Amino acid sequence: MNDITQRLDLKQTQTLVMTPQLQQAIKMLQLTNTELAELIEKELEHNPLLEKIDPNQTTDTESQSDQEEKRSSESKDSMDEAYDDQWDGEAYEKGEKLQDFDAGSSMANVGAGGNTSFDNLESSWENSLANTKTLRNHLSEQALIEFTEAKDLALAMQLIDRVDEKGFLRDSKEELLEKIGCKEERLNDVLKRAKDFDPTGIFASDLPECFALQLAEKGQLDEPMKILLDNLDLLAEHDHKKLCKLCGVSEDELSDMVGQMRALNPNPAGDFDHFVVQTAIPDVLMRAIPKSEGGGWRVVLNTDTLPRVLVNEEYHATVMNSAVKKEDKTYMNERLASAHWLVRAMDQRAQTILKVASKIIEHQYAFFLYGVEYLTPLTLREIAEEIEMHESTVSRVTTNKYIGTPRGIFELKYFFSSGVGTSGGGGDLAAEAVKAKIKALIDQEKTAKDVHSDDKLAELLGKDGVDIARRTVAKYREAMGLGSSVQRRKILRNKAKS
Repeated sequence: MNDITQRLDLKQTQTLVMTPQLQQAIKMLQLTNTELAELIEKELEHNPLLEKIDPNQTTDTESQSDQEEKRSSESKDSMDEAYDDQWDGEAYEKGEKLQDFDAGSSMANVGAGGNTSFDNLESSWENSLANTKTLRNHLSEQALIEFTEAKDLALAMQLIDRVDEKGFLRDSKEELLEKIGCKEERLNDVLKRAKDFDPTGIFASDLPECFALQLAEKGQLDEPMKILLDNLDLLAEHDHKKLCKLCGVSEDELSDMVGQMRALNPNPAGDFDHFVVQTAIPDVLMRAIPKSEGGGWRVVLNTDTLPRVLVNEEYHATVMNSAVKKEDKTYMNERLASAHWLVRAMDQRAQTILKVASKIIEHQYAFFLYGVEYLTPLTLREIAEEIEMHESTVSRVTTNKYIGTPRGIFELKYFFSSGVGTSGGGGDLAAEAVKAKIKALIDQEKTAKDVHSDDKLAELLGKDGVDIARRTVAKYREAMGLGSSVQRRKILRNKAKS
């Protein structure tokens, strides 16, 4: 029978504890400047000791009363000058009749708000601006005229709200019936009438239907044209022989049909204003250093989008002096520690981004001088070892971060790629550099005889010192959206015929 005894053991273990502050610091590393600004706004709502610095804040110490007095003086001086310009004392002394005020004259248009301008306000620049009409307003006006029944008008308005920026109605009929909840007969009737709206091609479900509506309006939608619209993929592949056989037309007739399609508008809503997708905003900027200072590049943070905050120590001291309860003092001390930590975390984030971006520029110096063909292979581990940080930290810093360079805006991840071996000991080439060389060779193909196969491209690259297999050439070519040698020959032959 075993005896039950008590025993005291001492063990030493090592574990990684992720505190909430450490988790937030890691999260801040992978935030863009715009996302960081949103995080700061939330912190400002909960921490009274944080103050946001406005970069556009002026340092003018002029008081409000002084400004009002100055404006009043300027207004008075301008009115006196205007009066002096209008008053003609000599004409009055000679007894000439001066022009009296006429309610129908241009002076009647002058407002009573201290306006001393005698210009016609109706013809001012602001009032002469064009009132741009949106696609929704344009379609809504036509719907109000076309549909007299309330249910049909409501259904038409819902369809208008589902039109994308190109004018297409991407939802299928089944999805519309499920989301809107109406009878199929009513939907078909309203949609058929809505497709007659201006611009022609609006409410189409895809490009072939959009072209069909425009061709039908011109009276050019015959049976061969319908077959051509159903086989646009063959037209994209320049397989004209198969299209001629399907449509039952000659090559000359097919060429005329293609010419009619080229005159159509693939974007019916292109003439109307729509929301433009926001382009990438750089988090880091690359500045050229003057030659007088040694030349090279300088890396700076984009201060226009980078939020800046300060800790209000004076407010903390004032509250602590007047605080009586222990809970109030504890709360203020916690807010002070949190504010100081946030400022330090933002500073550490900025320093880490600058370190990583600077090292990237050092490695890709030739790219910024000569172009993409000089992009060198680079890995996250290389940068991490040079700045003495973990590879995961570099990965977080380069994710969704953009750098503004003289060659454009690039994601920091763009500069990291695998390499392709070169002969002659010249060092490896980045995959993007090899792609640029392949595209340059294909761009040189002017006739069908000049088209190179993937094997020939690999051979030409080998002569240029790039050791690459044919399958790798094919993979890079397809990644760039370039057709095979057979497709490129068809395109060049058809261009030569036309």
